[in-house]
Amino acid sequence: MTREVFITYVEREQEALRSFLFALCCGNKDEADDLAQDTLVKAYLSTDGYQDKGKFRSWLFKIAHNTFLNHRACLHCTESIDDESIKILPQGGDREETYEDLYLALGTLPPKERSAITLFYLTGYNIKEIAQITETSEDAVKKQLSRGRDKLKEKLTR
Repeated sequence: MTREVFITYVEREQEALRSFLFALCCGNKDEADDLAQDTLVKAYLSTDGYQDKGKFRSWLFKIAHNTFLNHRACLHCTESIDDESIKILPQGGDREETYEDLYLALGTLPPKERSAITLFYLTGYNIKEIAQITETSEDAVKKQLSRGRDKLKEKLTR
């Protein structure tokens, strides 16, 4: 893949990548931006491994997902539902509070469940695609979605 083709692909997918990482980072824009930058660098350095057989977005999201998991493993952190450091990107009234509640609830999920929920509901991938991106089985994705939904429902209905 040439540099120009890579840039074209990235320009087309950059907003979706940032949205995906923003949700995984529970609304922390700075962390999401850092991970997006790391993802793009890793993707560029790995362009020889991209075989243009699948979707560029799926390939890029797989790199982003792994970057997110590696980042979490390095930090040994789990967000608390009481975390006050969450930054909300969307502006405006009740919608902002809704996003804040969602990001706080997402922050309580283990990274794999958070990834499955984000990829399925916020990015629109199907179970098979999520399994490929996260390198797990379709059954594992179904379990992660089920557990994640149950936990989110519990947190958001309090």
